Amino acid sequence: MSLENTYREAMALNGIQDMGQRETQAKAFFERLNKSELPKKFNWASEVFEGIHVKERGDQPALIWTDMNTDAEQQFTYKELAANGNKFLNFLRKKGVEKGNNLYMLTPIVPETWFATFAGIKGGLVSVPTATSMTEREIQFRFEAYPPDVIIAFEGLTDLVDDALKKAQCTPKAKIVLGQKEGWTPYTQIAQEKPQAEAADVGNEDVLFCFFTSGTTGLPKRVGHSAVSYPLGHLSTAIIIGLEPGDVHHNLSAPGWAKWAWSSFFAPFNMGATATGFNFTVLDIKKYISAVAKYKVNSFCAPPTAWRAFVGLDLSKYDLSAMKYSISAGEPLNPEVIDQWRKGTGTQIRDFYGQTESTAMIGNPPWMEKKMRLGSFGYPSYMYDVILADDEGRQITTPDETGHIVVRLSNWRAIGLFQEYIDNEAKTAEAFQHGLYYTGDKATFDKDGYWWFVGRSDDVIKSSDFRVGPFEVESALIEHVAVMETAVVGVPDPKRHQLVKAFVILTQGNEPSRELALELFKHTIEVLAKFKIPRIIEFVTELPKTISGKIRRIELRENENGKKQENPNEYFYHQFPELSSKKK
Repeated sequence: MSLENTYREAMALNGIQDMGQRETQAKAFFERLNKSELPKKFNWASEVFEGIHVKERGDQPALIWTDMNTDAEQQFTYKELAANGNKFLNFLRKKGVEKGNNLYMLTPIVPETWFATFAGIKGGLVSVPTATSMTEREIQFRFEAYPPDVIIAFEGLTDLVDDALKKAQCTPKAKIVLGQKEGWTPYTQIAQEKPQAEAADVGNEDVLFCFFTSGTTGLPKRVGHSAVSYPLGHLSTAIIIGLEPGDVHHNLSAPGWAKWAWSSFFAPFNMGATATGFNFTVLDIKKYISAVAKYKVNSFCAPPTAWRAFVGLDLSKYDLSAMKYSISAGEPLNPEVIDQWRKGTGTQIRDFYGQTESTAMIGNPPWMEKKMRLGSFGYPSYMYDVILADDEGRQITTPDETGHIVVRLSNWRAIGLFQEYIDNEAKTAEAFQHGLYYTGDKATFDKDGYWWFVGRSDDVIKSSDFRVGPFEVESALIEHVAVMETAVVGVPDPKRHQLVKAFVILTQGNEPSRELALELFKHTIEVLAKFKIPRIIEFVTELPKTISGKIRRIELRENENGKKQENPNEYFYHQFPELSSKKK
């Protein structure tokens, strides 16, 4: 069985202008796909990207890229993007890199990230997207957990990477730098390679992506996605967005996160659309929205924090007439934000939901635009058998009753669902129980079938579209000699959804003070990525615990929700001008 017709059918489906008919066709499409026997072998890069798009729209732009700091601009057709990816793959093979080896990517929003991702898929490599905000300790942990075979990194990170490699005692087969660095191969040398490459023989269950993701306890887990779960699974994402061949799509997300693979790579390239990438250091919302207008973006995906910033602009100053679709993910948006964006662009922001472990699994597809309920994140994608369940796995059928968001596996196993937490049987078994996959999130649905997000089932913090595991922050704080015990939770914030807050018990001889709080903030800056840094530190004398001695983070969160005044021993990151030159 070939999947070529599946992709062609999906592209045709998104071209249906009658939304009622599109919904009917989408349901039928996924019902067929969910029951289909998938081919044993599948190489998306050669069969879809090259086999369909390069052959049929080879001269159409696949990628439009600009640097917001320098105004540099580059465009690559489907034919050119494939050629660049093939050159990279040929170079790696000369270095002895083989199918099944891994490829760490510590790169910003630059064209080479797209080329490397293509090369990894075509070569059957395991791509390991890694955020450029990682600290040396976080990189070292990843290298120790999963030793790198290949690393591609931008010049500014190479010292950290080399130090982490030394401490982890790793020697990769190749190190490629975007720039210049002694001991690294400049990416520019790859230009001399051949623009054609043989596709690897990839099995449909072969792992092609490995994402490190934060959990409630312990250090980050490794989420493994296969040759079908991402390339094929993201048909759910592309159909919820509504992309058509030739559309210009933009996603405000950085490489290193699953969302970039979702919406900057697979969703547009599955459908023969044009992806765009805007590289920036600090988000200048005026300049950013000007670029969205300049490149006549048809569909725009951004996190809630960005939407809240964009609607503060006078949108009438920008020509956003090309906009057809606006999409958000992360947490529910305020109704006034959705309304202001609609008035400025004529499009309604549609919310959807998914995880690193999945593709888009609940959402508001295009046919919902005039039927949405503000605050609802839609209803399950037809690719997934999503239900609500209680702690014992019993299905909840009563409207407005809170339950776990789970994927039922007994009727079919959703194509977009990850395979496992790699080398972590305990965490895999914890997530897969009662014939269900537990997402770790809770929701309700109303009598009309609209779903409403309630929150995390566990203690993972959602801040500005990032997941922060409390254990990582607690581990960093406990290293400080003045800290005896600590507990970290997420507390409500109107801009970031949640802020990371640390409750700290001091060792004997230390007293709460501004100076000590500053010391702790500086310490976490040195060892944690910027999105994990505590924004609030409160010194306390005790922490609520269970009889067995486990910290009751739920009680800490509940106390915060009902809090009426600040504690004099509570310190906020923004109150320290000394930190202004540090991580923001």
